Amino acid sequence: MADEIKAFNDYRAKMNEVILGKQNKVINRLFNLDTNTYAEGALSTKVKEMLGLVSSMVLRCDDCIKYHLGKCHEQGITTEEMYEIFAVANIVGGTIVIPHTRRAAEYWEELLQQEQA
Repeated sequence: MADEIKAFNDYRAKMNEVILGKQNKVINRLFNLDTNTYAEGALSTKVKEMLGLVSSMVLRCDDCIKYHLGKCHEQGITTEEMYEIFAVANIVGGTIVIPHTRRAAEYWEELLQQEQA
């Protein structure tokens, strides 16, 4: 699975470079808006990443979930906090979120194992 984390991050970086390289004003502005949304402000970047993860789980976007799991890991979120995030996502999104929670838990475990390697 460590290869999955690297493959996900590499693919995301490669395709973002391709997309942004086309210099489409609307897309570039959207990407910039997204970046600025998660910057430190009245809410910390940690809180914003947790919100992004819950939203991604409720919307059932596996790529977004992986991205925010990685960012949450970078922000030092604990496993106990992560499972509370999973709980909020499941309450808000309903049982249809359970399969995404399984994949998120698997990816989270891999992030923790990668940290120890």
